[in-house]
Order: sequence, then C-alpha cells, then structure tokens
Amino acid sequence: MGEGKETVKTYLRPLGLVFGADARAQIAAGEAGALGGMAHIAFTQVEVVRRNGQKATRYVSQYVQAKDLPQVLAITAARPAFAGLPLNSCRIMGVVNVTPDSFSDGGRLKDTEAAVAHGRKLAEEGADILDVGGESTRPGSDEVSAGEELRRIIPVIEGLAPSHLVSADTRKANVMEAALRAGAKIINDVSGLGHDPHSAALLSNAKAPVVLMHALGEPKTMQLNPRYDDVLLDVYDALEEKITLAERVGIQRAQICIDPGIGFGKTFKHNLELLAGLTMFHGLGVALLVGLSRKGFVGAVTRENAAAKRVHGSVGGALHAAMMGAHILRVHDVVETRQALQLFTASADPDSVEF
Repeated sequence: MGEGKETVKTYLRPLGLVFGADARAQIAAGEAGALGGMAHIAFTQVEVVRRNGQKATRYVSQYVQAKDLPQVLAITAARPAFAGLPLNSCRIMGVVNVTPDSFSDGGRLKDTEAAVAHGRKLAEEGADILDVGGESTRPGSDEVSAGEELRRIIPVIEGLAPSHLVSADTRKANVMEAALRAGAKIINDVSGLGHDPHSAALLSNAKAPVVLMHALGEPKTMQLNPRYDDVLLDVYDALEEKITLAERVGIQRAQICIDPGIGFGKTFKHNLELLAGLTMFHGLGVALLVGLSRKGFVGAVTRENAAAKRVHGSVGGALHAAMMGAHILRVHDVVETRQALQLFTASADPDSVEF
C-alpha cells in the first residue's frame, strides 16, 4: 500500500437468523446461508461494515445480494471435526479447575481424585470435552510456576484421557507438551499463543488442535481500563492475526478454534457488545468457542454477586451464544446448559424429537 493511501477493511455480520427446519429449507433454496457451516441455523441478511481507520460505515444487505462476497464462503463452510468431535451441532466443554484461586470454583477440587470424579460427572451430564486447568487467569491473578501447574493437572489428565476427550487449559509450552503426552487432545490457550514464544512451534509439530483466545494484556492487569476503537472489529482483527501467525508456523486452519475472550481485558459493556456481534466471528472461517460461564458481567447484569449462583444467567448467555452459531460452549454447569440446548433445538424443529 503506497504512502498516504488508507486501507478500507470489510467485515460481515450475519443477521436475520432462522432455525431448524425453516433454516434447512431456506439454505436448500439458496435464500439463506448456513451460519458457521451449521445446517440448522441460517442467516438471511448481512450487515456490511467498512472501516477506514477509526471510522466505520454500516449497511444491511439481503443474503441473495451478498452471497458472492468473499467472507460469505468462510461463514457458510462446514467446519471440520475438532479433535475428532463433529461440529454440526453446539458442543459443551466442561470446566475442571484444579486451582485454589479460580474466580468461581477455586479450591473446590482439592486433590486428583476429586478432580477426576468431577470430570467424569461432567461427562455423564453431557460434556463433550473436559477442560483441565491448573492456573487461574482471573483478573488480578498471579502467574503459577510451570512445575506447580504440571503437578496439579497431569494426574487429572491421565485419569480422564483414557475414556474422555480432554483439553488442557494452559499458556506454557512445556505444560502443553506434558499435557499432550498425558493424553490431552486439545490445547486451550487464553493468550492465543502470545504468552510463550515456543508454543506455536510445539503445537505445529504435535499437530494438536488449539483454541486461540483473545485477551488484552496479562491477567494481572487486563481489567485496568481496557480500551478499544470498536471492540467487535478490534477483537476480530486480533484473532485474524493470531490465525495468520499460527498458519505461518504450520498449524493447519482445521486445527484452530477461536474464542473472543469474554471477560479478558473487556469492560462489562465490551462483553455485551461482543455477544451481540458474535455472528461476525464466523467470517474467520474456523470453529467458534464462547466461554462466559459465571463471569463478572453476568453478575453485573443479574445483580448476583456470588459467582456460584450465576447459573441461570450463565445458561441464558450460553443459549444466546448457541443461537449465534457458537460451535463450543465452555461452561461450569453442564446439565443445565445441555437441557437448555435440547429445548431450544426441539422448539426450533419439533419433528426432530421422538416421545
């Protein structure tokens, strides 16, 4: 780009969502697109956003007029299975925190036996993935040494991996390596491979699926006055850059899932703006994970101070994310989330239910 020329970037946000049998019919007729490649959620319109520097212009177009735009193909393409898990419906990732200080359930699982039992319970309740973490990344938290993190999570992964799909929630390359050896199949990195310079090459060599999350800064300081020009577009751009960097070192796009990082360097309003605009992230052409379970902004909206009592608000947020085409929901309350998803699916497509 020559000096003095300004770059105009185009984004698409799918709108006019249709669900169930109606979605499949409109997709088949060419009147709508499959949101995130899911046949049961269709979009009939797109908001076209063009940003030039800090200025953004927006207009709404019908799908039939917009379907030839390059981003539409990325939005509608079927997502490949993630670590062998098909993404043709919304999947649940259950949280197994082996930490003394996590914001919601820190210290609850006091030893390996309790953590493994909790993971198995979540799987019985309907969790498709068990996300094992040994370092709290709540706002204001301090970093945990790799040795302590390994001590906490490796026995738990070894106890769960033989019969369950396990992800390791870590941002350190040596912990990732040990977790994969212990049987984890997915790495969930809240830093999006930005914390440890060795992580990207490790995952490329291991050919391991990875969740790339957006966070503004480190957990210790990320909530100190976070600022964006436009939070939806800025987070989209940052995740697009993370995908590009991952592919550059050999991580295949099919092995990448993105997470907009609700609560990580965002104000409560930023979180709500991201949830309102979630469908835009399908334009990145990869699987979408959303984790909002029990977080502070849920309490701010519902006026519930105790994280463990934010179940109903969390389920409401999870259901919204599922309706926006999220492929994976990271939750503490598996059975409640699963039941909400089941009723949503049944209500959108009554013929899919047998009594």
